[in-house]
Amino acid sequence: MTPSKQLSAHLSLLLCNIIWACDFPFYTLVLGRYVSPLAMITAALVVAALFSLIPLLWEHPESVAPRDRVKLLGAALLIGVGRKICMMFGLAETSAIDGSIICTTAPLLVLLLSAIVGVERFTALKAFGLLLGMAGTIAVIVASHKGEHEASSAVGNLLMVASACVSAAYMVWFKSIVTKYRITTILRWIYCISAIIMLPIGFGDVVRTDFETMHAHIILATLFVLIVPTYVPNLLQNFSLRYVSPTISSIYAYIQPIVAIALSVAMGLDKLHYDTLLFACVVFIGVGIVIVAYKREGRSVT
Repeated sequence: MTPSKQLSAHLSLLLCNIIWACDFPFYTLVLGRYVSPLAMITAALVVAALFSLIPLLWEHPESVAPRDRVKLLGAALLIGVGRKICMMFGLAETSAIDGSIICTTAPLLVLLLSAIVGVERFTALKAFGLLLGMAGTIAVIVASHKGEHEASSAVGNLLMVASACVSAAYMVWFKSIVTKYRITTILRWIYCISAIIMLPIGFGDVVRTDFETMHAHIILATLFVLIVPTYVPNLLQNFSLRYVSPTISSIYAYIQPIVAIALSVAMGLDKLHYDTLLFACVVFIGVGIVIVAYKREGRSVT
């Protein structure tokens, strides 16, 4: 891998995680109050599918082998439909701060799944980092029952854990197919299939959305989460997966809670509690230990 491609991969990961971090407060602002989760999922996938067709204006369609079409159908169900459902319904029930912290467990989940499928091997240090990070996540979920965490709920946090699990599964199971076809081809298949699946389910919710009750800032937040975070960051992430490992790719999720917490507090959507900050540090330390374990093995972090 050339230095320029390595740099491009890491810059892509940085940018897509900043975009995803902005999702949390904007989704919290809109979901449940003005737009139902089902309507948001459907509309976002339709918009992403339309974006995925644009590259056809300058590139010829790429042929996909029949057995790979089945894999892309699975990818669409997993990252397109499954992750969106868990994330949208989760954020409708919990705070942006808790949601963003839970998403940082992705590297730990990638390690766990990679070990299960035989891609990675456990060491004592990796196991310790995994257990520590998961303990921090469980603490975030348990703390949502406290009265001062009025913006959070255990159900919402559990759905965010499910969303992180789905993301980890996608990065582990579909890395091979990401390197086989053009990124635009993969995303076109994923989002067109996802949109076709969700349209009959969520079209009624989209039609019933009361746009007249939305103030200008709500409309702008809605347009942002519909247009920006679905297609563009996934394009960047899939590009990066060509040049970096799934574990290293997922480590960039560290950025998300920092940006999401700053935005949520600045927008007055939530307060940063000391116990939440403590649990976030526990999760970060757990992921950090996993990174150290890789370095001790002499593995490249690129």
